[in-house]
Amino acid sequence: MGFLDWISGLFGSKNSITLTEFQRLATSAYYKRLAIETCIDLIANTLTRCEFQTFERGKEIRGENYFLLNVQPNQNQNSSEFIHSLVNRLIMQNECLVIMQNDQLYIADGWVKNEFALKENYYTEVQIGDLTFQKVFRESEVLYFKLNDRNIMEVINGLYEDYGKLISSAIGYYKRKNNKRILIKGDFLRPQDEETQKLINEMFEKQLSDWFNADKPGVGFQVQKGFDFEDMSDSKSGVAQNSTSRDIADLVNDVINYVAMAFHVPRGLLKGDIADVEKHMDAFLLFCIKPIAELIQDEFNRKMYTKQEYLDRTYLKVDTNNLKIVDITQLATAADKLFAIGGLSINDILTMLGKEPIDEEWANKRYVTKNYQEAAKGGEGDGKENGAA
Repeated sequence: MGFLDWISGLFGSKNSITLTEFQRLATSAYYKRLAIETCIDLIANTLTRCEFQTFERGKEIRGENYFLLNVQPNQNQNSSEFIHSLVNRLIMQNECLVIMQNDQLYIADGWVKNEFALKENYYTEVQIGDLTFQKVFRESEVLYFKLNDRNIMEVINGLYEDYGKLISSAIGYYKRKNNKRILIKGDFLRPQDEETQKLINEMFEKQLSDWFNADKPGVGFQVQKGFDFEDMSDSKSGVAQNSTSRDIADLVNDVINYVAMAFHVPRGLLKGDIADVEKHMDAFLLFCIKPIAELIQDEFNRKMYTKQEYLDRTYLKVDTNNLKIVDITQLATAADKLFAIGGLSINDILTMLGKEPIDEEWANKRYVTKNYQEAAKGGEGDGKENGAA
């Protein structure tokens, strides 16, 4: 080995020393996807509990549309799977296209929308799985849902470009701070060629890795004469313990909070908190579920029924009243009062309780107790004005 090789080995070269990457700032999407998928599941699971009620001239009926929307939209999906797919595409893509083929509903995987200002839009290249339709679907022939004027996912993705880097940075710093670092002092005046240095590095790395491995009990380390070891870890070198795993969790919580805010999902529900769960549920139904339910309801009504049918009270209604689980003892007083004033029938109350209605005419009748009468009749025959004692 020449003198230049010896000097090169002593001070290092790009071939003999591999520099570890200081920090990997890859914006991994796992935390973002966790928050988004949790929101989607929460919204979809709640909407699957809604009942698609169909009415004909104001009277609730159970016909073809009822079965289609509540049981089996198509031969390959039940209603729950259909709603999950619809909500997933609606949130992830901000839009969803549903076509009817052979009296069954299918969610499209891709399409080209041709928009016009003063005439009907139409859709081409509609794709379902591996099948691409060659026909043109007009707006009146499809169900097209659009969640927002602007896709909120673009905002979330842009936000995570920065937060993903912060999370990666926090994870990298936490790992470095808690990593064991050893300074080895000794007489290293020896041949510094690449092969010798490689053998020495392998020896130290093998012995030290076994030494620090908690799963290998009784491991010994041979310290040769003239070698001193100094612990350079943060806990031993006096470096302040400024970072813990909670710093990473706080950044992840920020991502969850932003995603929850974007989809109007209360943060407590998203994280599984039980404090004030009733208030969270009320806000969730009011600001998240009911707007989506009305979006679906309006699109079905304007495409599946004519204007005159709708005005004659032949329409579809997405019932969200049974989404909250109510204790029967809490409902008893209110149900009794509503029944007493004719607001509910016996079958209405049974339906609210999740029971099957009674197939009897009297169970659909409404009753009013004798304590209630028309205000105009209140003072007849007593010579007093209405409302007098």
